[in-house]
Amino acid sequence: MKADPLFANLPKPFWAAVRSVSQETGYTIRRKNQIKIPSIKEIRNAFDHLQLDGERIGNEKTPTEFANNLLHYFERRATILNTFVEPRLMDVKRAKSVFNSLKKEYKPTCPLPMNKQKKAKKTPAYFTGIINMIVEANAKEYACDFAPAKLTTFTKDGIPLRTLARRMDGAFPAHINPVAIWEVKEYYYTTTFGSRVADGVYETLLDGMELAELQEHEKIKALHYLMLDAHYTWWKCGKSYLCRIFDMLHMGYTDEVLFGYEVVERLPGIVKTWVDIANQQASRSS
Repeated sequence: MKADPLFANLPKPFWAAVRSVSQETGYTIRRKNQIKIPSIKEIRNAFDHLQLDGERIGNEKTPTEFANNLLHYFERRATILNTFVEPRLMDVKRAKSVFNSLKKEYKPTCPLPMNKQKKAKKTPAYFTGIINMIVEANAKEYACDFAPAKLTTFTKDGIPLRTLARRMDGAFPAHINPVAIWEVKEYYYTTTFGSRVADGVYETLLDGMELAELQEHEKIKALHYLMLDAHYTWWKCGKSYLCRIFDMLHMGYTDEVLFGYEVVERLPGIVKTWVDIANQQASRSS
């Protein structure tokens, strides 16, 4: 999923309002198991409760342009998460089936790591394996760093310009001056939405901020992807965090988020784009 151009990279005060209103009104309708769309009245009440200028919102009969923009964004966020994202989030049974099908089709040589569970839950990391196989199958002649054990670094004239704070889960074609980097959040066996999962969301935000600063000051663009799965974790327990991820995407801190089965639908075409960019860079340097 890419950001909707209507809402991409809006001014920071808009996103501050999105977060403040979401916090006050809540992200979900629990009895319906759906993402919530706050009304103009609720948005105005949130502003009033936070001792903000309610006149910036207006009222139900005469909402301001700012209020309508907020409402339209909340409608879009709820619609996409409720109707597009939720059906694509896989449980472990579905992920295993997709993994086995792709393994049979591709006959991969790329790493297919195991998860970090124990005993009966010790299985391949299905979502990571699906991603690795799709990348390998579409990367053509390029190698790929499927599990960088080093920090991502961008260099110029023989010195590092920026070294990111965290290790990525994958880099194309390598962790030095990559065309693309990605993070994988797969939590099939978790039973709650714990601090570890929440921290993963904010780590992605940190990475996105570092990459945005790199692009702004050094004019270097690296594509940044977040890929996540586990229906129970993200939908049953963590819908509010899906909203935060949707917000982060539209704030410009990740180029695309792939939810569950969407990696099968979208990732082949994405990797072909990486190959095209790598070819262009090779042509310019030769």
